Amino acid sequence: MGVLTFNDEFQTAKKPKQLDISPAEWRQFANWALVWLGIANIAFVALWFVGAPPRAHPIMVAGLVGLLVRKLPTVVQFLAFLGSLMFSTLHFIAGTFNLNILSLFHSIKFMAELQPTGSIEYQLVALLGVAMCIGAWFAVRRDSAFGNWRLLVLAAICVLALANVDKWMGEGMRGHYKRVAVAGAPFESAMSFTGAEQTAIAGKRNLAIIMVESLGVPAGNAEMEQLLFKAFDDPAIRERFSATRGTTLYYNSTTAGEVREMCGRWGDYQEIVEAGGDRNCLPARMKRAGYSTHAFHSFNGSFFERDTWYPGIGFDESRFRDRLMADGAEECGGVFPGACDRDIPAQLARQLKQGGKPQLVYWLTVNSHLPVPTGANLEVENCERISPELAREFPMICRQFALWDAWEKALVKELQADDFPPTDFLIVGDHMPPYFDRRHRVQFAPDRVPYLYLKWRGDAPRAASNGR
Repeated sequence: MGVLTFNDEFQTAKKPKQLDISPAEWRQFANWALVWLGIANIAFVALWFVGAPPRAHPIMVAGLVGLLVRKLPTVVQFLAFLGSLMFSTLHFIAGTFNLNILSLFHSIKFMAELQPTGSIEYQLVALLGVAMCIGAWFAVRRDSAFGNWRLLVLAAICVLALANVDKWMGEGMRGHYKRVAVAGAPFESAMSFTGAEQTAIAGKRNLAIIMVESLGVPAGNAEMEQLLFKAFDDPAIRERFSATRGTTLYYNSTTAGEVREMCGRWGDYQEIVEAGGDRNCLPARMKRAGYSTHAFHSFNGSFFERDTWYPGIGFDESRFRDRLMADGAEECGGVFPGACDRDIPAQLARQLKQGGKPQLVYWLTVNSHLPVPTGANLEVENCERISPELAREFPMICRQFALWDAWEKALVKELQADDFPPTDFLIVGDHMPPYFDRRHRVQFAPDRVPYLYLKWRGDAPRAASNGR
């Protein structure tokens, strides 16, 4: 009894060295992986095959947070999960809409202005988010307090592996997401290419600038190329205007596009708000040249503080959704409910026909912000009239073109009026349409937006010039 025989010693020596990880710790590791590798990423991983912004950083943040809180109380773990999910969601939105994530944090206070219920896509995303939170609540209640250093190394390897798989799945699409101007990035704009400001002032003519929400440059799609600015290919317009088309570089989202064309630099509106204005921007310069300056926007003026920084860059007057609707525009719904863009050209024309000093008139559209639903008084249901091909292959792109076509035709009608005053027009996109799926997103150039410059040449019929 208690004597170890030679045979026992031999059998013991033959046994392989076991890793000192107990079955209980393996279960704890599995519980941890379920929450911080699985549930935290499952909705985003599902989009790999459709297309989505790269997520290496959120994956690693979620993994690190999960390791730090794995031994803490359930409530703390769940709150940490909610925080990491919020970060992942904001990172995803920033990547999709070409925003800097810091600027997105500035935008959170404006979310009450939106109506996500106007989009089935956002409703499904909300339901999925709720499902992830419910799943996480039950999963974090399971023990995940493993402490073995080998499992910690394995957890780190799994997090890095998932991050690298995400990077590999998005290979070739990197330039389509998170377009943020770095310090020293060469500047260009439709305004600088066309010289519209100098030309208008030299001719003492009005200048109208229209910035079109989500107007991108078609990339190899002949049907979309043919539809772009199609309404202006009209004999009456060619008689009155010379036309120049081109493209310009863009970064970030809409407000950065406004700063690009209005202030001639890369930047965003927060800088203007913090500085109390910028008198070097186009409206202020044209005021000094004797112009009256007017801004129109089909959405709420408090959104991104346009009611503050528009006057700060030199606009004498700003008209937003409520004023435009009071002046006769109908209401159009969607995630960004506002005045119907198709009704605004008539109001622009009334403003431009007012006598006195020359005018700078600026209009920022809204209805073509993604996603574009059917219904909601947008009149996009039968977009086969625009393009049977797009209606079949890319129905939401077709709906965007239907919206653009509606306000373009309304503007063309105004431009043909006998009493329309001498005015140059610069029409330009703010950024590419930020579709989250790869198939739609690659239909547009990732880094450029189109412009059309209509230069007044009077009422006498002349041969049109349409340079590119």
